[in-house]
Amino acid sequence: MLQSLRQRLTLFLLVLLPLHAFLVTVGTKALQGSGNAPMVSLSLWKEAVLLLILALACKEIVQKAKMPRLDMFDWLILTMLILSVMVTAMTDGDWKLYLFGFKYDFIPLAAFVILRRVQWSDAFRKRLISVLLIVGSVVAAFGIATLAFPSSFFSLFGYSDLHSLYVPNGPLAAFQQIESLGVRRIQSTMSGPNQLGLWLLLPWSIALLRRRYMFLILIAIAILLTFSRSAWIASGVIFLIVLFKSVPRKVFFYALGGLFSASLLAFMVLYSFAPDIVMRSASNSNHLARPLEAIEVMKENPLGLGLGTAGPASNRVSDACVHLPEGSDASWASDRPDLCVFTGDIQVQPHGRVCNCPLLPENWYLQMGVEMGILGFVLFITLIIFVLLRLRSSPYALLPFVGISIAALFLHAWEGSAVAYTTWILAAVSLEKE
Repeated sequence: MLQSLRQRLTLFLLVLLPLHAFLVTVGTKALQGSGNAPMVSLSLWKEAVLLLILALACKEIVQKAKMPRLDMFDWLILTMLILSVMVTAMTDGDWKLYLFGFKYDFIPLAAFVILRRVQWSDAFRKRLISVLLIVGSVVAAFGIATLAFPSSFFSLFGYSDLHSLYVPNGPLAAFQQIESLGVRRIQSTMSGPNQLGLWLLLPWSIALLRRRYMFLILIAIAILLTFSRSAWIASGVIFLIVLFKSVPRKVFFYALGGLFSASLLAFMVLYSFAPDIVMRSASNSNHLARPLEAIEVMKENPLGLGLGTAGPASNRVSDACVHLPEGSDASWASDRPDLCVFTGDIQVQPHGRVCNCPLLPENWYLQMGVEMGILGFVLFITLIIFVLLRLRSSPYALLPFVGISIAALFLHAWEGSAVAYTTWILAAVSLEKE
């Protein structure tokens, strides 16, 4: 009975997770009107459902009347947790910020630890894979359709009239654009195009393994239209892994040569007609400068700054900062006094106060290093490697885990609840502990 209820709740959670940002935005507009940040009480529904699932799992574990043994995964995660508390206590001691960091860094890991210790039926596993493929196709199709929607459509549902900006105390941006082209990047029902692109790695992997070509084409188009280069790279690696496993080696290397040539040609064409699609100056600068900044912070603070001081948790408690190239015109932001605008290294707005910008390493591994020091950095990388090695016989979990782990080199890839909860739960189901 408990197992059946837990499995139904898990399916319910994983089906609705990719719709979370859209549902909360619509709900906030309905309850509070336009211009408000997503309601916390609505945003936490997913954690409430996950907590109920974990509570049911813990009850099943207790009923076994057998003390579960700790393995390598458990010791790594437990050590990181203890380390996070110690570092935070020795540094800023900001436990509210710690809780923000805990939400992003440890809740998915806690789900992984607990849900490995309960049984999952074969019927559930098959249903889960099918459901993720269907939901992924719906989300992809909706995202593609939004390219034709006017800005008024997004405002109607409670989105901000801004684009490409995250404002901590405001509604979600309606969409993002490529810097100078005015080209939309689809985000569908999610909070941004990168989050969409990374979550789509899940149904992308399933469609490849099951050879569902109609789904595959739809999801591929959606991934392309996110213009998330990290998602492009990750989906390409996943495709090559599946191809390597599916065809003779000689055929694979011929195909690899052809794909490389086609990719190079596509890159040259894009670069010739719209270079900003692939070579975005501001984005490229951030992807280089911010990891280097994080490395310097780690050198200066080898024990870490404390949980929540970097990455998405830092975003939650900092100003909304816009960094423009030196000499850029910032007058467009004059009617937005809450925005902190920089041209080069100079703050041009607002006047009279110093902005507190978030620390965003643009790399999840370095983020863990900034928060928990060099030891935390090493422990997290070790955990990822061990999970990948153990998932080798579970391709439905392995492939998206590989893709997201690669994307984490360039993005805060594990920040989205849809990506983090789904991927770690899928890993837990695949690595069920006896």
